[in-house]
Amino acid sequence: MSPDDGIAPSASSSAEAVARRLVRSIASVVRGKDDVVEQVVIALIAGGHVLVEDVPGVGKTTLARALAASVGLSFRRVQFTSDLMPADVLGGGVFDRETQQFVLRKGPIFTQVLLADEINRTTPKTQSALLEAMGEGQVSIEGETHALEAPFFVIATQNPRDFYGTYPLPESQLDRFLFRLRIGHPPQATERTLLERTGGAPVQSLSAVASAAELLEAQAAVDSVKVAPELFDYVHAFVLATRDHPMLEVGASTRAALAFARAVRARALVRGRAHVEPDDVKSLAVPCLSHRVRTRNEAASREEAEAVLRELREELPVPV
Repeated sequence: MSPDDGIAPSASSSAEAVARRLVRSIASVVRGKDDVVEQVVIALIAGGHVLVEDVPGVGKTTLARALAASVGLSFRRVQFTSDLMPADVLGGGVFDRETQQFVLRKGPIFTQVLLADEINRTTPKTQSALLEAMGEGQVSIEGETHALEAPFFVIATQNPRDFYGTYPLPESQLDRFLFRLRIGHPPQATERTLLERTGGAPVQSLSAVASAAELLEAQAAVDSVKVAPELFDYVHAFVLATRDHPMLEVGASTRAALAFARAVRARALVRGRAHVEPDDVKSLAVPCLSHRVRTRNEAASREEAEAVLRELREELPVPV
């Protein structure tokens, strides 16, 4: 297969250049986690959203802020709490005494990059306020539909479900996230270096390295990445295997399969290729599918789901 089959080399190289600038910018703040940073950029270029789940203090919010600062888009942050209401996210009608009419007071969701911090500390009713925005790029308020400015990207953080005061995200909400990622602690040498850092937060020094127009061009180029039929079969094999695995109660849906196929195309584009390779599929199977399946042992849902996907990654035949 020719490297430039299916997409103009200029579009591929342009998208790769945007991705590399974003990765370098974010990685200058989120140290020692280049793989996580790349996956966040892949999700952004794929037009998806990201859920970062980990213990407090490992850089989830820093990652989100660094992304927002690097892309040059409008940015809002919402701290999700147990008493947050849907109107606090979406906005609502406010009576204007001068005009004697209700006018729309837009909530923080009217932005291009939304940081939903500790999303599982709010109730399911408020969590669901994000569903339409994440799925369709629009919100409905008091019977009227309002389009959100593109590109629109949600990066949400959540604490592990066994932490006090958390509400597990329902399957419909989890399915709106392209990836679920875990940051983890930095390498020991990197963490030791961070101890000597002085001054303000490094994320404050970041400036935009990509424009909205460049991102939209990169997102448009994803659909043109060439995927061989054998690699579509490989993507499909992962999805089908989750539906028959004895440790899984619910397998990946058709929507999950479509998201997986788009994600591997975006990874190829980020890596500067106009075609998908088997490694694109293998590398994204866990972050793309593990939160879209349900294990029989609900107490160890995340760990077992990821273990199943890693097992399938080793067992499924890799197309040549």
